[in-house]
Amino acid sequence: MRLLDRYLLRELLIPFGYLMAGFTIFIVSFDLLGELSDFQKLRLHTGDVAEYYLVKMPELLVMVLPIAFLLAMLYALTNHARHHELTAIRAAGVSLARLSLPYVVVGVVLSLGAFALNELWVPQSVEAGERILARRQSNALTAEQKQWENKLGFTTTSASGTRRWLIESYNTRTFEMLRPHVEWTLPDRTQRLILAERGAWLEGGWVFTNVHLFVRNHERDVSPIREEIALMPALEFAETPEQIASEIKMGKLSNFRSIRRAQLSVQEILEYKRLHPNGTTKDRMLDTKLHGRLAAPWTCLVVVAIALPFGAASGRRNVVAGVSSSIGICFVYYVLTQLALAWGVGGSVPAWVAAWAPNAFFGLGGLVMILRMR
Repeated sequence: MRLLDRYLLRELLIPFGYLMAGFTIFIVSFDLLGELSDFQKLRLHTGDVAEYYLVKMPELLVMVLPIAFLLAMLYALTNHARHHELTAIRAAGVSLARLSLPYVVVGVVLSLGAFALNELWVPQSVEAGERILARRQSNALTAEQKQWENKLGFTTTSASGTRRWLIESYNTRTFEMLRPHVEWTLPDRTQRLILAERGAWLEGGWVFTNVHLFVRNHERDVSPIREEIALMPALEFAETPEQIASEIKMGKLSNFRSIRRAQLSVQEILEYKRLHPNGTTKDRMLDTKLHGRLAAPWTCLVVVAIALPFGAASGRRNVVAGVSSSIGICFVYYVLTQLALAWGVGGSVPAWVAAWAPNAFFGLGGLVMILRMR
């Protein structure tokens, strides 16, 4: 690494570290003031509140990363420009492309880090936070009831056929079913109807008890065969408790607000779409969310294209001008992102256009301004 690269990185990463810490403390403090009364009603202890914000940290970091990076870049570049360091570097024969290389590398690293946080930790942190909030509830029965999902229904398709599940109650912790009803259509068009008293996940497969089984082949004029089975393993069923948990989460997505707040990983969305090859009513929302998950981390790389023309061409502008520019850019980017998401969910534009449009707009705009720099 050249001496120049080390210098530019040091001047960037020091304010970036301070901004990350400052923004995180500010957001946690602001949220704590707003939620303090709710924490008191839930009888949470100080340790519980600290643990709650600790598990929410991945979600906060993803939100803070691009803002802190933009501010740090504008601050560093504005300082370099004020002291004519950029002019001296360019006069020494260093091109603008070579000058921007350390910033591009940091942008790529931060983008990959944001993607990893979104994919591996953010979805789990939301569920962990909800469990912490319910930890001190005095009514034990209420806490136990929260483990049950009532009137659960979904359809899956696999190599063993299409199954339509209707479950009166399902325990999300023990994977126990009460009165499951499964309509199963096999690839040869044979139909099976399973009416069971209970179902449970045992040793990697579903087992139903006190089953009434109705079997009808593809010839409609033949009466169905009825059997009563005390214990019926269903080894052909490909559904797992994790997939059912995904069905429950996806079932709660019904409008723009719910899809905007949902924390879904790319893997969860792709797995849900794999289990529903024929499509569902949520396809438009999920496609928009999927492309949004793929596009969002690369905001840190777009920041480089935005900050370079604003900061490197600042001349004698002071740091306040850079901060003001970053606030305006963040506001416009946020508004455009929310508008694009609403258009994608509503079907006004294709899902990939809605997700990638903000990055494309700011990224191309930044590149055009960079090419116009002297």
